[in-house]
Amino acid sequence: MSRTDWTREEISALFDLPFTELVFRAAEVHRAHHDAGAVQLSTLLSIKTGGCPEDCAYCSQSVVADSGVKATKLMDVRAVLQSAAQAKDAGSTRFCMGAAWRNPKDRDMPAVLEMVRGVRAMGLETCMTLGMLTPGQAAMLGEAGLDYYNHNIDTSPERYGEVITTRTFDERLDTLAHVRDAGINVCCGGIVGMGETRQDRVGFVHALATLPEHPGSVPINALVPVKGTVLGDMLADTPMAKIDDIEFVRTVAVARITMPDSMVRLSAGRESMSEATQALCFMAGANSIFTGDKLLTAANAGDDRDAALFDKLGLRPMSAECRVMEAAE
Repeated sequence: MSRTDWTREEISALFDLPFTELVFRAAEVHRAHHDAGAVQLSTLLSIKTGGCPEDCAYCSQSVVADSGVKATKLMDVRAVLQSAAQAKDAGSTRFCMGAAWRNPKDRDMPAVLEMVRGVRAMGLETCMTLGMLTPGQAAMLGEAGLDYYNHNIDTSPERYGEVITTRTFDERLDTLAHVRDAGINVCCGGIVGMGETRQDRVGFVHALATLPEHPGSVPINALVPVKGTVLGDMLADTPMAKIDDIEFVRTVAVARITMPDSMVRLSAGRESMSEATQALCFMAGANSIFTGDKLLTAANAGDDRDAALFDKLGLRPMSAECRVMEAAE
């Protein structure tokens, strides 16, 4: 049983280790809990884009952002299933669906549930991110067979209010509790490179590593500054606020050590990382990526580049069978 009683002092001490020592320790933990040569491929599809009433300072889909993202209606179920089939053909074992909502309306749930059942019938793991959930909505998703629900905490509890004001940190935790109660695996991480300090990153990892159960998946995003968003415009004027590559790898390594059984996913921002930085992240315990050309509204590295990188590094995509074995251990 992985420990959930990490202190901030312990996590801060990990961040402060010499870089090579930290990566070495993370690699040891990774090898003790996972197949170090396999990386899970996931695909993310925006099933409802733009028009979100939240004011997340990083998000191009917020109604307060002047990013040019147009609001759309919920996708047709058949189109979603077609995208899922294409993702499976490209090697993905998990299909993630995201909707730009503060919370789903009850009228949307029948279509959402049909998507879950349809994608799951293909043999893919299913994941959704729809905003805040009521206990009843979480129960419906669980009954439909949803494998994972993504609801990120985004940053440390102390910095949270500087990034989002339209919902509280505790409301995020409430949704995670509803998801766990419904028997759905939690996918929860956040974004680094939003101008935060290292102590904010310590607080971010601490909040995740001390949840009642560690998230099954921990996506770690590097901020993609989008013009027209609060943070995108701020970082355009203060580029030094951007997280450097070594500090990003440190964050991945500390997440791996403190949450040894979780899938640690390189998410947004990977398209601008060098191959060397990505290789260091894999050494430090990252074992999941989003593949494809797009993440919701942001660009992504693309299948061909990922295949070339895997070939160069001697990595292989994690098969669905291996993922089932890992989950059972």
